[in-house]
Amino acid sequence: MRRLTARAALSLLLLQLAPAPAIATCGGGGGGGMGGVNSGGMAEAEVYRVPWKVIDGGVLPPASESGLSLLWFPVSREEARGSQLLDSRFLTLSFAPCGGVWIVPSDAVALRLKYGIAEGSGYAILAEADGAERARARPEKGKLRLSDVEKLVKTELDGRRTATESKLEAAEKRAKGGETEAATAIYREIYTERCLLPGSARKAAKALKKLGVELEGAALSPAASVGVGEPDLSATKTDEVTALLEAGLAAEFELRLDDARRAYERAHDADPADAVALRFLAEYHRHHSGDWTLARQLFGDLLSRPADALSRAVALHGLGKMTIHAGDFAGGVARIEASVAAFPLPLAYRNLAVYWSSEGRLDKAYGFVEKALELAPDDLYNKIFAATYLVGQGKSSDAERVALAEHPVLEASYNLAAIWAQLGNKEKALELLARHFFEYERFDPVRAREMREARDDIAFASLHSDPGFVELTKLADVDFESYHLNGRGTSR
Repeated sequence: MRRLTARAALSLLLLQLAPAPAIATCGGGGGGGMGGVNSGGMAEAEVYRVPWKVIDGGVLPPASESGLSLLWFPVSREEARGSQLLDSRFLTLSFAPCGGVWIVPSDAVALRLKYGIAEGSGYAILAEADGAERARARPEKGKLRLSDVEKLVKTELDGRRTATESKLEAAEKRAKGGETEAATAIYREIYTERCLLPGSARKAAKALKKLGVELEGAALSPAASVGVGEPDLSATKTDEVTALLEAGLAAEFELRLDDARRAYERAHDADPADAVALRFLAEYHRHHSGDWTLARQLFGDLLSRPADALSRAVALHGLGKMTIHAGDFAGGVARIEASVAAFPLPLAYRNLAVYWSSEGRLDKAYGFVEKALELAPDDLYNKIFAATYLVGQGKSSDAERVALAEHPVLEASYNLAAIWAQLGNKEKALELLARHFFEYERFDPVRAREMREARDDIAFASLHSDPGFVELTKLADVDFESYHLNGRGTSR
């Protein structure tokens, strides 16, 4: 499955495409690297993308783990596209893992009326599970500032932390006075805040243990259970980690992969509790180095702690792809489906399309192509991936037009080769496959897997017996982790 990077665009921008039959490639869906979410053709520096979802049907979303939701009422689509609120380390690490972050579109009239937000006004509101408003951030000179929204959330968290510390003191006094039942009740109440306030929850859990009270499930919060504590959200640490991730992202975009790895490792070391830094490092190893043992470990670590929905989606997608490659198809697809449920990413939809194409379910596969395009209609890699379906739709001239126009896109070499192979141009197909294997890919373990994919890809069926193609893909013979060696077979 190909590695074409993609960004999860706002669902406010959804577009509809007419369905059509397709012949999809086995290995052409892909996506990955660069944190798993950046859009094709650009090394964007939005490393702490807040996982905003759009409220559907104007109905309040289900309660989050914390019982809180942050509702953003943008003035327009244009404002949403360029807003400061899209990128925030504080919101991504402190609130998003536990509270819902939602965009309320302009056509959600009932919700706007409920909160008294007039048309053309942009606000952010912190709401409880029943919709009751706790606080709001107002626009300044017509624009909603990120600093004001972060202050809104920080004030709420600080207030809860102060109240919880008071409860801890009260519980301790009750416990010392022999009021075990009352103390237990207070500690249990504090423990329910374990996602937003893991430090206080740890204290409560330890106190309960001393009282001989066993908690259901883990004795501590997820963050404590993996020994990483809470992320350091100070301005100094935020500047340090953000700069390292941006440097890694720029290096990865330029295929200075050793520099990228070092930057991601330094970012992770600078704050081991930062789930986003962990995501960038894990995705680097899944996508570039081919060290899947380490990638699985890092993704597993990420999923064992509080993490924003976008980071969890990237981790689930990565584990899903590796699981499919290991021969567990049902388990792998289930993980990618869980990725989409956590936070829809074009790369996850594309890889679901790849899987169902290989199963001969072309109608179902193209449905996922459409979903990827709906999320990011202007994403370059989405367009190129969709073009691999055009020959099978009888639109050869359209496919050729895309292949010619996007020839310079190195990261898309595999899919461009797939287009030319279907058009019957062997020379172009082999040229672009060679470019993919030996210019874009830099590590032999990854090359071996990619070559194995190409040997089984329906798009290259006309070349599978060609001596030049066989020689070009000879590293496929040493892909010992390939699912094709587990009884899958080579004709798909």
